[in-house]
Amino acid sequence: MNSFLQLSPEVADAIATNKPIVALESTIISHGMPWPQNAQTAKAVEGVVRAHGAVPATIAIRNGYCRVGLSDTELDDFAQSSGVWKVSLRDMPYVIAQKIDGATTVATTMHIAAMAGISIFATGGIGGVHRGATTTMDISADLTAMSRTNVAIVAAGVKSILDIGLTLEYLETLGVPVVTYGQSEFPSFYSSKSGFQSPMSENSITGLAQMLKVKWGLALEGSVLIANPVPQAYEMPMEAVETHILEALNTANTMGIKGKEVTPFILKHIAEHTQGESLEANIALIKNNAKLAAELAVAYSKL
Repeated sequence: MNSFLQLSPEVADAIATNKPIVALESTIISHGMPWPQNAQTAKAVEGVVRAHGAVPATIAIRNGYCRVGLSDTELDDFAQSSGVWKVSLRDMPYVIAQKIDGATTVATTMHIAAMAGISIFATGGIGGVHRGATTTMDISADLTAMSRTNVAIVAAGVKSILDIGLTLEYLETLGVPVVTYGQSEFPSFYSSKSGFQSPMSENSITGLAQMLKVKWGLALEGSVLIANPVPQAYEMPMEAVETHILEALNTANTMGIKGKEVTPFILKHIAEHTQGESLEANIALIKNNAKLAAELAVAYSKL
């Protein structure tokens, strides 16, 4: 076991006894929602994972360790902490060496999950190629991590604030399979629609599990992106979301907001300008992804 890794008793037991496990990120706790909604949502998502037969493993960086599995008390403490870094792969050595509290992005969560031997990860949406990346070169480290980390991601597609078409092209270049569950169109986070056809689609959880087994059995390194559309009752019209995104991007540009601060700023802007509708959709899609990830972890553990 890596000396920088700390497993909760529940997660350690699950690994030792080959129980299905679902990794969960912590950026949503520290940078996605206000207290106490962030802690309530994190606990609810863990509850969904448990209700569908798997063990949740929320991942964060605390006191110089990669923590895999947090207690309710630790979740509450983390959710109220100030000065928590949003940690991507480049930040990990510094944050751990300095013993700074860190919330893990998709890339970092994947890396730590792989260190612990966890193969399934549920999140809201992945990062990708940012709009205007042809001049800014702003491309999320999530994509690079996906090309070399054997952890499958269940997400509601690519965050709609990004360039979805370029992200799909870049994932193809990296050799990362993209498969949408239950429909042929690739979803766009808040909406089940994006205007882009999914490279692959699958209607069966067993089929998804078989795909993972075959991919890694062929020694094809890297992730599989499993796109899981937001529940219909909570999805927002793609055109309305796009209007709010463009407004938020213009505001961010005017205020000089750049880099890893852009995404949380835009998500907050959208939530404020949709009377919380986008936040409701965000919570619903994360729970929906946790459900599918748990069912997939169970199916994969049986193969």
